[in-house]
Amino acid sequence: MRKWLLILLSVVLATAMPSVEAAGKKHSKAGVSTQAAKATKSTAASKHRKQAHKQHSKQATKVHKRLARHGHRHHGATVHAAVPAVVQASGNALKPSQSVVQETPAGTNLGLRSAAALVVDQKTGEALYAKNADVQTPIASITKLMTSLVVLDKGQSLSERITVSDADVDRLKSTHSRLPVGATLTRGELMNLALIASENRAAAALARSYPGGAEACIKAMNRKATELAMTSTHYVDGTGLSSGNRSTAADLAKLVNVASGNPTIRQITSTGEYGIDLPGYRTVRVRQHGKTRRVSREVERRVAFHNTNVLTRDPDWEIGLSKTGFINEAGHCLVMQTRIADRKVIMVLLDSEGKMTRIGDANRVRRWLQGEAG
Repeated sequence: MRKWLLILLSVVLATAMPSVEAAGKKHSKAGVSTQAAKATKSTAASKHRKQAHKQHSKQATKVHKRLARHGHRHHGATVHAAVPAVVQASGNALKPSQSVVQETPAGTNLGLRSAAALVVDQKTGEALYAKNADVQTPIASITKLMTSLVVLDKGQSLSERITVSDADVDRLKSTHSRLPVGATLTRGELMNLALIASENRAAAALARSYPGGAEACIKAMNRKATELAMTSTHYVDGTGLSSGNRSTAADLAKLVNVASGNPTIRQITSTGEYGIDLPGYRTVRVRQHGKTRRVSREVERRVAFHNTNVLTRDPDWEIGLSKTGFINEAGHCLVMQTRIADRKVIMVLLDSEGKMTRIGDANRVRRWLQGEAG
């Protein structure tokens, strides 16, 4: 009996072994398949991570470019934005040139503190240096250049007398003015004060006395901007007090180019100081009927107005046109046409940190150009 039990057990074990081996093989194959799947999944994940990193880098680059386009400050480094050749002389007429894309030479870093800057060779139209030149920004009193240009284009008499009225008072920014309401000056005197001392009441009076009034003057300013291919420029008033007056360094270079061809604007804006007679009052002592008393008498007083660009009084600078501007939204701005190293250049500096920083930037550009010429 015991013998038969041993035989039966042997048969059962012999029958079960193939199933166990098959199960083992099946488990082994399953393990291999699992490892292969994991390897495939790991490869796919690695590939996905690389693609995601590449996509993130592209997005970061796009964000950087967008920040540069919207005027974020990049002090101490040049933003190499592609800008067109800006101006070109054609016979006796100054016209915007065709759009020829150029870039600031790689490695050029002037350390300018202005958020946007452009330096142009006026003869060739070549952009010698550019930083955020296509960023649209408020331009403050640089606006007054266009106001004066359209007034002169209209052929209005510069000797016509205009009285400063209450409508010319700044109620937007509440800026101070040395021109009292009721003062009567010629249009030429008002233009001198608007361009030299950046007098807001003078500029407002120029726009108000334009044929059709201030509204017609602003329309003429925007038409002129279109004529000059200043495609990113818009004006809403004649003084620049509103931050709605907006432009780019590239557009303003076109304006400076044309305005510098106007002898009246050249003569006015390059003047360091200008004086006019304004009505005033002086207290004097008079003796009547044996008594002395004080009376106020109207008198004419000479008032001196200084150019807001101190470089116009610097003999080391040869300036053909100059205009400054400032409101909080625009920062400190400066545009000039000048001769440096026997080359006429147009310089546009926008949104500078401080009043004298734009002057420092102008001197940095000048030293750079002199070094390049040397």
